[in-house]
Amino acid sequence: MTLLLRELEIGDRARWQELWSGYLTFYKTALAASQTELTWNRLLDPAYDSHCLVAVDQDQIIGITHYSFQNSTWAPIDYCYLEDLYVDENARGNGAGRALINAVKEIAERHGSSRLYWNTDSTNVTARKLYDSYAAESGKVQYRIQLSPKK
Repeated sequence: MTLLLRELEIGDRARWQELWSGYLTFYKTALAASQTELTWNRLLDPAYDSHCLVAVDQDQIIGITHYSFQNSTWAPIDYCYLEDLYVDENARGNGAGRALINAVKEIAERHGSSRLYWNTDSTNVTARKLYDSYAAESGKVQYRIQLSPKK
């Protein structure tokens, strides 16, 4: 496998959409088409702090990762949040996930971030084997409150 990592490009839309849909399916989540469109547009907007790298093997995108930078009250410089990571099921086990994490890590270090972090479901055993090779699980428990934004 010859793996190339690069930033998302406008011509990647169809394949990005396939992988994004696979990611959402894996997490048993459905989003409105308008949210997917908004996410796509944000990823391509240099003024918006949402970024995407793609892993390409033999001219085929096989993996994606989304990340952003976040201020912290706990550190003098920001953190980098790796929000989404997905590799096509047929391409797993060949290092694409690790390569994407490493690339985001390098970007975060160049950016000056003091931490790279991400979340996953406790049941995501396969991915956790990869993640555990980077760091110990943080022990944090995440709570969520669904909000109804008021305009």
